[in-house]
Amino acid sequence: MREKDIEQKIVADVKSRGGMCPKWVSPGLSGVPDRIVLMPGGRIGFIEAKAPGEKPGKLQVAMHRRLRGLGFKVFVIDSMEQINTALDEIGGRNESNENE
Repeated sequence: MREKDIEQKIVADVKSRGGMCPKWVSPGLSGVPDRIVLMPGGRIGFIEAKAPGEKPGKLQVAMHRRLRGLGFKVFVIDSMEQINTALDEIGGRNESNENE
């Protein structure tokens, strides 16, 4: 499984919950997470997608710490199984669970 596969699943799952998940590219600001998660109700989180077993680099770890210090939720996801847990913590409806 590749990082790209995980990232595509994150985007699809956010969309299914009524949110948006744009790629975050920030020239001049190194280490930002891959995706900004924007959910209904003004909930925001950040996700760094990694291939299974990969870890964030030093600049990424520092940026994650800085974002968490500002009160944001930041997740490093390296498996499909971690996606729902992260999105549940960020917030927003999960349409696949609404009918249960």
